[in-house]
Amino acid sequence: MPVRAEIPALAVTPRAAKRLRAGHPWVYRTDLSPKTKGITPQAMLVHVIDERGMFLASALSSSSSQIALRVIAEKELRSAEEVTPLVRQRVLEAAAYRKRFVSGSDAYRVIFSEADRLPGLIVDRYRDVFTLQFLTQAMDSAPLRAAVIEALHEAFGASLNLVERVDARIRELESLPQAKSRLLEGKKSETEFDLNGLIFRIDALGGQKTGAFLDQRENYAAAARHAHGSALDVFCYQGGFALHLGRVCSRVVGVDASREALEAAEQNAVRNAKQMQCDEIEWLEGSAFDVLKDYAHAGKQYDTIVLDPPAFAKTKRALPTALKGYKEINLRALKMLRPGGILVTCSCSQHVSPADFAEMLASAAADARRTVRILETRSQSLDHPVVATIPETAYLKCLICHVS
Repeated sequence: MPVRAEIPALAVTPRAAKRLRAGHPWVYRTDLSPKTKGITPQAMLVHVIDERGMFLASALSSSSSQIALRVIAEKELRSAEEVTPLVRQRVLEAAAYRKRFVSGSDAYRVIFSEADRLPGLIVDRYRDVFTLQFLTQAMDSAPLRAAVIEALHEAFGASLNLVERVDARIRELESLPQAKSRLLEGKKSETEFDLNGLIFRIDALGGQKTGAFLDQRENYAAAARHAHGSALDVFCYQGGFALHLGRVCSRVVGVDASREALEAAEQNAVRNAKQMQCDEIEWLEGSAFDVLKDYAHAGKQYDTIVLDPPAFAKTKRALPTALKGYKEINLRALKMLRPGGILVTCSCSQHVSPADFAEMLASAAADARRTVRILETRSQSLDHPVVATIPETAYLKCLICHVS
């Protein structure tokens, strides 16, 4: 296929060409061909070619990121003007996908970056508040920002509350001007939303990520189907698992190192007091590792334990240390579970594979001399779709286990 001269053509190595032909959307800076000399323009539409000059894909470039090129179309786009309507159409397609597959909540991820063929864009919905993250040079450009907002209005209505969430570290990596999170449109950034019949409150200009861990929504409900007796939720954040357990368990303790998160969790518990089977959820501020160690030494026992830590392995290099951390908390939890107990153990580290995670749990079970039966092997909620050709879209592991 001939490549039009007015669009820059960047050559990639055979390794990168093979990956692109297999459906992966990224070209790392180290995968640029020597012919390209490692130089990429800022926020431009480019054609990606192999070293023989054969067209591979149209991509959006970054002048500074280690991911130098992100595929926006497998076909040849002939002008930068074609990108804007393409982005708009894909926002509409992403919204339609969620309306088909998301149920039981008015809070969900509307756009999941490459999983929705919109690299560098994250949009979450919390009832009447939407949070937006523009994470690449191209997606942060004025035309694409406008296209995204226009499509959101078409999909969800003329009057929206739109909040931009800024990740300072990402903007630095992309050589974008520093900015602050802000209200883009509408009148408010705070709202209440429904999560499996429970009511949570969010301040979209505060908290972690874009506000709440929506990727666990379906796992919250699954955990509640198996939970019983006294429960311990470790790394509880604002009470996602804890409140779901509170509807079926006689006693719940939630542990987190963040006082701010625990205060929000306590307020969420008050909002849902009529649904709680337990009299009260106890919120405990402290290091999860220290609490588990102290509780195990004290001989405390539970019928249900949830482990939902932050990502222990943010790079491949951190994998061995991360697996040790996962094993430590799972080993202590297994020792604290009564016979017939339920363990819900999670990892959101993309670099920890499902096989790595299962092997870690098996090792912990052997050391604890417990029999662990895996009742459910789960991933992220359907609004965080996993694309078969993009392994990075599959990051969340959740194992629900019976322990005897």
